[in-house]
Amino acid sequence: MAEREVRIARTEALFRDVNERIAESAERFSARDAEFVCECADPACAERVPATLEQYEEVRSVGTHFLLTPGHEITEVERVVKRPHRRTVVVEKFNSVVAATVRRLNPRAGTA
Repeated sequence: MAEREVRIARTEALFRDVNERIAESAERFSARDAEFVCECADPACAERVPATLEQYEEVRSVGTHFLLTPGHEITEVERVVKRPHRRTVVVEKFNSVVAATVRRLNPRAGTA
């Protein structure tokens, strides 16, 4: 089970890293919003998740929160904590292995 959980966390952390680059690019062009990639556990997912940069920053302020397309959550490891609009959910990792792994892989860890 722990191997599956680590794989889930690594996939989601990779999508989070991609979204960090999207947010940086959007900021460079003074955009207010962007289409981010779904940060779910499916490595083949290509869904886009619309959010303002303010909403994105709110998600990133908690190392265990991720931006997903509704229905992409895995209820064994995460729970929906917010629904900004019909095409977006914010999930929190509650599984201890997944949460610890995504915290360790957080590109913003230690930058505060």
